[in-house]
Amino acid sequence: MGEQPTVKKSVMEEPIFEKGSSGRSGIDVPDPGGPVPIDAVLLREDLAGFPELSEPEVIRHYTRLSKLNFSAATNFYPLGSCTMKYNPVANETAAAMPGFAGLHPYAPDQHVQGALELVRELERWLAEICGLAAVTLQPAAGAQGELTGMKIIRAHHLACGYARKKVLIPASAHGTNPASANLCGYDSIVVPVDERGLVAAAAVEALLDEDVAALMVTNPNTLGLFEADIERIAKSVHQAGALVYMDGANMNALMGVAKPGHMGADVLQFNLHKTFSTPHGGGGPGAGPVAVRADLERFLPGPRVVERDGLYRWDYERPDSIGRVRSFYGNFGILVRAYTYMLACGGDGLGQTTRSAVLAANYLRARLSGVFHLPYQADSMHEVVFTDKFQNETGVKTLDIAKRLLDFGFHAPTIYFPLVVAGALMIEPTESESLETLDGFADALLAIAREAAETPDVPRNAPYETPLARLDETRAARSPVLAWSPKPAETA
Repeated sequence: MGEQPTVKKSVMEEPIFEKGSSGRSGIDVPDPGGPVPIDAVLLREDLAGFPELSEPEVIRHYTRLSKLNFSAATNFYPLGSCTMKYNPVANETAAAMPGFAGLHPYAPDQHVQGALELVRELERWLAEICGLAAVTLQPAAGAQGELTGMKIIRAHHLACGYARKKVLIPASAHGTNPASANLCGYDSIVVPVDERGLVAAAAVEALLDEDVAALMVTNPNTLGLFEADIERIAKSVHQAGALVYMDGANMNALMGVAKPGHMGADVLQFNLHKTFSTPHGGGGPGAGPVAVRADLERFLPGPRVVERDGLYRWDYERPDSIGRVRSFYGNFGILVRAYTYMLACGGDGLGQTTRSAVLAANYLRARLSGVFHLPYQADSMHEVVFTDKFQNETGVKTLDIAKRLLDFGFHAPTIYFPLVVAGALMIEPTESESLETLDGFADALLAIAREAAETPDVPRNAPYETPLARLDETRAARSPVLAWSPKPAETA
C-alpha cells in the first residue's frame, strides 16, 4: 500500500490585462533617427487597454500559467484509449535536427536521402510490428488513417466489381469508426457486445451478407479486453468476401508480442502519437499510418518511396492509388519522433513496453477492484474500465470522482466512455509510470471512495485546490468567454 495521498495546492493567476502599468515595456528598440517615429512603425493603433509589462513580468506570467496545465510531462495522465505516455526528450532532439526540421517538402530527392530512408525504414518497422505487407505514413491522425483504410477497402471492392453497402462495427468501437465508414458511403451496422464485454463470432456471422464490405474491430477493444474470437471472426468475414479493418489505437497492448496480421486483419491504422510516444492532445499533432496486406498495396496513397538507380525516390506513378490524403507526406516531425522511439527501444524493448503497460493496468485493477465496480471480469490488457456503481449509492458520480482527482494532482481518466458502460472510468496507465506513481493514484482513488461513503458532499463539490471551482460545463461549452473585458471603473 502507498502512503496517504496529499492534496495539491494551486494559486490563481490573474489575467495579464490586470497587470502592469503605463510606460512599461519588454523591449528596448533604439530610435533609427529617421523621419518616421519608431513607435509609429512598431505599435498597433488599437492598443487602448492593452497591458504594458516588463519582460520579467511577461515571462513569469506565462511560466506560472504553464504550471497550471496538466500534461504527461508534469502529471500522471491516465486517459484510457488515448495512451498519453511520456514523450522522451531524445525524440524532440532528433526531430529538431536541422537535416529534418529544415527540409523543404519540394527538395530534390537526391538532397533528402536521409529523410527518405527514414520513411522507408519506419514503414518496414511498422509492417513487421503489425504483420502486414505494406505501409503508408501519409495520414496525419488516427481518424484520417481510418478514413484512408476505408477508402482502400472501397477501392478493393470496386476493383472486384461491387463496392458493397455496409460496414459492421461493434458497440464498443471508437466513435470515429462509424464516421469514417459513413464518409466512404457505407451504412454502419452495430454488432452487440456480449456479457463478457466482447464481440461473439456468432453475432458477426448473423450479420454477414453480400452487402457487407468490412468489419471494423478494435483489438484489444475499448474495454481493454482482448477479442478472444478474433480468428474465427476474421475467417467468417473473409468467407463472406469482406475485409477486416482493425483499429490500431490500442497497439500499446500488442506491439512486440502479437501481430494483427496474424489474427486476420487486412487493413490497420496506427496512432504513432499514442503507441510511439509522440505528444498529442487538443487536436494534434498526430500521425495515422495505414498498413495493408500485399494485394492491397496498389491502392495506398501516393506518392510512395521506392529505391531506383541507387537512390530513394518518390514514385508518383500509381494508377490504382486512392490518391493523396495529406499534403506532402504527413506530419514528418511526428514520424521522426516515432522512429527515434523505436530505435531507442529496439524490437525486444517494444515487447517489454507492451508487457509493462499490461502489468501497470492490471496492478491498478487489483488495487481498486472491490472498491470500484468492475463491469467485466475478462482479463484486462493495457487499460481497465471501472464504474461509479458503488459510489453512486451516496450520490457520487463519475464526474465527481474525476473532479476530485484534480485536488490530488492527477488528471482524470477517460470518463463515460465506452458508451456500453454506464458511469465508466477508463484508466490507461501506460508503461511510463513508476510503481510509486501508480500507488499514489490508487491511494487517491481509494481516498475519494472513502469520502463518497463518509462525506459525499466533498467529492460532489470538488475541485477545491484548482484556480477555478467546478464550472457549469454545458454552459462553458455553449457560451465560452473568449474575450477579456476590463473591470468596471471604480466610482468616487
